[in-house]
Amino acid sequence: MGGGGGAPDPPPPPAAKKPAVKTGPLSATEVTTAARSFLTAWQQGKVTQAAAVTDDPAAATALLTGYTKDARITGATLTAGTPAGDKVPFAVKGTVTFKKTSMPVAYDSALTVVRRAEDGKPLVDWHPSVVHPELADGDRLVTGEAGDPPVKALDRDGGELTAKTYPSLGTVLDGLREKYGKKAGGTAGVELRVELRVERGKASKAKKSSDKTLLELSKGTPGTVRTTLSPSLQAAAEKQVASRARASVVVTRASTGEILAVANSNPNFNTAFQGSLAPGSTMKVITSSLLIEKDLASADKTHPCPKFFSYGGWKFQNDDKFEIKGGTFKASFARSCNTAFISQAGKLDDDSLTKQAQQVFGLSLNNWAIGVPTFDGAVPVQSAAQKAAELIGQGGVRMNPLNMASVAATVRSGSFHQPYLVAPSVDDRTLAKAARTMSAKTVSQLRELMNYTARYGTAAEAMSGLGPDYGAKTGSAEVDGQKEANGWFTAYRGDLAAAGVVQQGGHGSESAGPIVAALLKAGG
Repeated sequence: MGGGGGAPDPPPPPAAKKPAVKTGPLSATEVTTAARSFLTAWQQGKVTQAAAVTDDPAAATALLTGYTKDARITGATLTAGTPAGDKVPFAVKGTVTFKKTSMPVAYDSALTVVRRAEDGKPLVDWHPSVVHPELADGDRLVTGEAGDPPVKALDRDGGELTAKTYPSLGTVLDGLREKYGKKAGGTAGVELRVELRVERGKASKAKKSSDKTLLELSKGTPGTVRTTLSPSLQAAAEKQVASRARASVVVTRASTGEILAVANSNPNFNTAFQGSLAPGSTMKVITSSLLIEKDLASADKTHPCPKFFSYGGWKFQNDDKFEIKGGTFKASFARSCNTAFISQAGKLDDDSLTKQAQQVFGLSLNNWAIGVPTFDGAVPVQSAAQKAAELIGQGGVRMNPLNMASVAATVRSGSFHQPYLVAPSVDDRTLAKAARTMSAKTVSQLRELMNYTARYGTAAEAMSGLGPDYGAKTGSAEVDGQKEANGWFTAYRGDLAAAGVVQQGGHGSESAGPIVAALLKAGG
């Protein structure tokens, strides 16, 4: 301050130099040291210390903690192998213990060492696969009971049903285990498994079924579940679907609803029970019952069947643009005339077909309880052109062979009997019921229509020699993007009712028809 002659202030000290961040490839020593630090801490149970040697301590802490808590692996010995660049293989040996059951576990894994960008420090590149090679992001290791207890499924005669003997039954047996595993008195096995993250499956069931078993500590004890399946018919059904691609079929006893056979060409999805497909002209059985009840059609009365009919802005036509001049409704049904049904659309309410399917045939209510998962058909309320399309099994209508076998069974028996695979007495479940039954006049006419079709109509060739107590309806459902239609066939003979579909099979009379007819014949 003021004019003094004091000494000048000393210059500031030079700024300290930041240590250089090490870059470039890792040395063999850096790789070995980082790997050893991680593996040693993990082996000693020092989870926090081991996680600190990774580039994601939080994720590493969670999974390493679960290794002993959830997977129940103790006494782990981790032995490093010879590094290959920045990758270090290692062997794992330990013991898995659940309650009083213990078993050794051993597997190989590997880790990779990377250099942290901000300070160049060598760290383990964290991925769940470090803990076990089968783990992906979000997965975890778990030791515990292996889901539902196993079941020993029996046919109606007491013989065991296995996927080895009957390839189509894999999904059915899974469904029986899920529903009856605990009720049947079985005990679940114990396993070490990879529990997949929820995002890998659209629903918890999908995730659960995809979990991967790594080690089975003990086998479960199966309970016993008796089904309604006929061993002879099931074997015949397996043989039939094996001869065609994408075929599915169901056989039931019309008077009771018992399911006697179910088979699919694709063993990985039960299209016969859970498929959701447009049923094509087999839907005309339901539509005919509606038209007869409303006095819009009668088997032996004249009924229009023009080449074309327009409704709701759409122009509908018959296969090969045929027409029947002055023919009866029975003739239109037997030849599967689309316009005979479309022409009545304007006289029906938007919900008429939906109510008929629900109230008379027990469909589209999502309340069937057959013993395993099913899709119970869908007949949504629609208007204009879509309403007309539903009358011939297109539009929004969706069915599967189980649904359409039930339709044939309802015609044969005169009333709806919910199909079932396991008797309701096994678990006191309530079977679905229809709100009403058709009049004797309507039932009689439906049988006449189906019988005439089996004798002289589109189903005659397939049903040849199976009369006289029989009836059938064919169907071909057009599907966008498919060169060939899905072929459908539903029929009854005596007290047996059956239905089948061959996806992209073309005409139902030629694809699904022979399958269904062969089973009706096999059933005597």
